[in-house]
Parts: sequence; C-alpha cells; structure tokens
Amino acid sequence: MSERIQKALAHAGHGSRRQVEAWVQEGRITVNGNVATLGDHITEDDKVLLDGKQLRLKFKQELPLKVIIYHKPVGEICTRNDPEKRATIYDNLPRLRGGRWVAVGRLDVNTSGVLLLTTSGELANKLMHPSSGMEREYAVRVLGEVDRPMLKQMREGVELEDGMAAFDTIRDAGGQGANHWYHVILKEGRKREVRRLWESQGVTVSRLIRVRFGDVILPRGLSAGKFIDLDSTSLNKLLRAVDLPAIEKKHGRSAARSRANPRVSRRAKPTGRSTTVRKKRVASKRK
Repeated sequence: MSERIQKALAHAGHGSRRQVEAWVQEGRITVNGNVATLGDHITEDDKVLLDGKQLRLKFKQELPLKVIIYHKPVGEICTRNDPEKRATIYDNLPRLRGGRWVAVGRLDVNTSGVLLLTTSGELANKLMHPSSGMEREYAVRVLGEVDRPMLKQMREGVELEDGMAAFDTIRDAGGQGANHWYHVILKEGRKREVRRLWESQGVTVSRLIRVRFGDVILPRGLSAGKFIDLDSTSLNKLLRAVDLPAIEKKHGRSAARSRANPRVSRRAKPTGRSTTVRKKRVASKRK
C-alpha cells in the first residue's frame, strides 16, 4: 500500500499537508536517499528523513475523525515514552486500533487543565500553528506583589530568550496574599511562556491551569485524569476555524430521541388535546 507523501506524513502527525508540501519544495525531505518531490508515493518500507531525522511511518486504515477533551492533572507529562518512567497523559486514554492519539500542543508537568487530543495529525498541526490564532486562556495563581506597571509591561511585550512575548489580555480574578489569581490569554504555545512572562516581573507562578483552548472550555464536572468526547457542534467549530471541512451529523435530533425510547414513534404518539377534541366532535355528530 502506498500514499502520496504529503498525505501519509500528515496522517502520521508529522505536520499538515501544506507544511509537508513546503518541506518537500525546500528539499528537506528524502526518501531512500533521494530528495522527495511533490506527488511522490511512499510505503511503510521506505526510509523517509526530515532534515536527516527518520520519520515514523504507519500505514493503517484511516481512523474516523475524533477529538477528546482531557483534564490533565499536575504530575503527568505529555511525552509517550519517558526514561524516568513518570506518568504520562497517554496512560489514561483509550486505546485506538490502527492509530494513535495526537496531542494538540503540550502542558508542562506542573500545569493542569484542558488538553485536546485527536485522531487527525493534520487537525492537530493546524490548531497548534500560530496562524490559526487559537486563544489559550489560563488561570494563574502568583506569589509576590503585582502592580499596574508590571501588568502593562506584560501586555505590551517582554523580551524573552526566544523572542518577544505578551499577553493579549490580563484579568484580575481576585484573592488575597498568596492566593491571588489572574486570568491571562495568549495565542501562542511556546514552552513555559506563561510562567516565563510572570517570572520576568519578579513574581512566581504557584499554580497554573489552562481553562480554555479556542472555544473549548474545561468542563466543570470533568475530574483530573478523565476525558470526554468533544461533541459534533464543537468539533465542527474547530474544523471551520482552521479551514477544514466540517463533518456531517450521523443522527439528527429526532434520531437521538428514538434511540432513547425506541418503542415510541413520535409520529404515531397522540397528544391529550387532540384526542379530547376528537371525542367531542364524535359526540356532537351523534346528537
């Protein structure tokens, strides 16, 4: 079985199709020692390298598009294999036959909150790309005095070791002393960016929770270490946000009701009012 290189690498979670196409055009991908070209077909037996690093290939039957919301607890890491044998997010996720979960970004070991995972590597890469403009909202508990000039500086921009960074918004969420909370929003996913921005002002982040990614809010009843499926309406919002085609609903509202009570047909079920009116009309005719 063979697939076009851009499709195969996107499905394997190595990048979006457009990214793979760009890598091919830049000559960064080789197949069996030869520089790849657009439209090349590859198989599982081919040796594919990106910038000299071999890429993992798995040609399985394409899985249905699915996204889950995982409430990541503190103490878990977002890596599949950890040399230190620490707990990972994948320990609590359902197994996929013929595929794997692709995380939409990462949260560091000391950060908790909403983490999206999907069966589509292309969707994951599009959501993570800065061009998507996906907002990430965090609840932050800080230790130390925070004044207006500090908040202004973090909104306007701070020079970090990997470039300028800034919060789009900062909102005071209340609390006193060592239990003061803020809600911050940014549209990037750089490593420890939220913590580093606060630390640049001489304060320490004692707790960090991601409460929202795009339009997906951390559900109140979702315990740490648990997950739920993203509903079709929210999934289609994500797809439209990154210019991917929406999925069709398999069952409408009426179908859902029928499954809940399969013995009752909506069309056949009479109402009390119509039955009463019918009886009165029959009685008047007899008189």
